Amino acid sequence: MRKTDKKTDNQIRIVLTEVCDHALAAYPGFQWLTHLVDYSHFPESLKVVCIFDTNTNLSHFYEAGKSGLDAFIVTKLATIGIRLSKPSAQIAYDTEENCERENKGKWAHRLG
Repeated sequence: MRKTDKKTDNQIRIVLTEVCDHALAAYPGFQWLTHLVDYSHFPESLKVVCIFDTNTNLSHFYEAGKSGLDAFIVTKLATIGIRLSKPSAQIAYDTEENCERENKGKWAHRLG
């Protein structure tokens, strides 16, 4: 990873920490989030994955309208000059319940 990539990744982590803090307070069942990126294809390769505890809570989140959190992520990333070209493809949602059932709780395997 180049020095500029490390700086960008650090900025992304800071912004996504703010998103995470907001989501923890605003969305029941929200647990954490992470990001994946290939800097040789940045920013198109940037993907944000938001994790809920259960499928039930994720379903309630979808029913209430996920566009609010999507928009917040897009807005926060824009504050550091990152524009998501396809937010619907670059922001994903998953649950700890699914990871436990399908990957025995191994997030590295699930996200890899």
